[in-house]
Amino acid sequence: MGSTTDQPSATTLLRFATAGSVDDGKSTFVGRLLHDSKSILADQLQAVERASTARGRQGLDLALLTDGLRAEREQGITIDVAYRYFATPRRRFILADTPGHVQYTRNMVTGASTAELAVVLVDARNGVVEQTRRHAAIAALLRVPHVVLAVNKMDLVDYQESVFAAIAEEFTTYAASLGVPEITAVPISALAGDNVVTPSAHMDWYGGPTVLEHLETVPVVADPSEEPARFPVQYVIRPQTVELPDYRGYAGQIAAGVFRVGDAVTVLPSGRTTKVTGIDLLGRPVEAARAPQSVTLLLADDIDISRGDLLVPADNPPAISQDVEATVCHVAETPLTPGQRVLLKQTTRTVQAIVKEIPSRLALDDLSQHPAPGELAANDIGRVVLRTAAPLPLDTYATCRRTGSFLLIDPIDGTTLTAAMTVQSG
Repeated sequence: MGSTTDQPSATTLLRFATAGSVDDGKSTFVGRLLHDSKSILADQLQAVERASTARGRQGLDLALLTDGLRAEREQGITIDVAYRYFATPRRRFILADTPGHVQYTRNMVTGASTAELAVVLVDARNGVVEQTRRHAAIAALLRVPHVVLAVNKMDLVDYQESVFAAIAEEFTTYAASLGVPEITAVPISALAGDNVVTPSAHMDWYGGPTVLEHLETVPVVADPSEEPARFPVQYVIRPQTVELPDYRGYAGQIAAGVFRVGDAVTVLPSGRTTKVTGIDLLGRPVEAARAPQSVTLLLADDIDISRGDLLVPADNPPAISQDVEATVCHVAETPLTPGQRVLLKQTTRTVQAIVKEIPSRLALDDLSQHPAPGELAANDIGRVVLRTAAPLPLDTYATCRRTGSFLLIDPIDGTTLTAAMTVQSG
């Protein structure tokens, strides 16, 4: 555990999510991180000072910096995912502040789905609880490559190294068994400011980085060229103007990998093959583009292509199938049951599907698989087997997070039912 010595450029961006059980001090932690890194505007600080005084608090209530909804402030809990942008001289950050209450676990799925790192807070007095294990499981399922365990409220346990060590060992063992590749544990006090941005004077037994130091130096820049190229078509552009009478472009965001002029590509699910003859980026032609850039691709042949089609390298396509097995986190209040008809939305494509089987549900206490649970209730994590009405090109989630993930949607009212990660297609 620890951080790299490489010094990232201030132009690099780290997307990270925070998670923690109720009253683990997550909002105070985020407030401390923003405050001590000097990422709070003067008028925001003045508003929080006034609100802190109105609530009878001694000093600044840092939690008020992040709990923006009135219901959050009144109840003293975080309800919705809040995205915060801040920067230091070493790196830029987008923080997804997710709720801790069990009924809002689905919001953590949303916040962590694009994260490269997750900070999981634990109250030093309570240690690892069920919600901590749930957050670790979600981070593992979403393949978040880096997890920071922030053992908070160390000031309330007299900054004892033994308390921190026991919690760190329990969490690390659990998260590693889930497949989390990299775990860094940091003892902190968000209220007092220990080891969040500045090193603690109360824990000379700890020699690791502060949370911000780790966020600034953790290696997160992936090489898009190492991923299989994937381009979901979002819109077909045919201006049919005098200047561009024969222009036909396919617009969208590159989901993974790199596309270059001259590449042979296959259009899925039709299977037709052609070549990339041009790439337009921000109104100008380029020779290559990479994820996550939004571009317009021009192709050599006049092929029937529409929204929802997927352009992939001719020599590296994903599997196409109507049978899908996935690990899911059910987010709706109504349960998911075998035989249920749903809509499956993957990137820009939506198809009808039916839930054929729910083979198992994950028991978070011992990581055992509970076979044939009959249904998945809200916040349950389990396996689902689906049959789609039309062939669907799907990567496994391990191969590509963007094209290996999808949502199940209620076809009647459009409610999101389940967030899914493909395990097997075909």
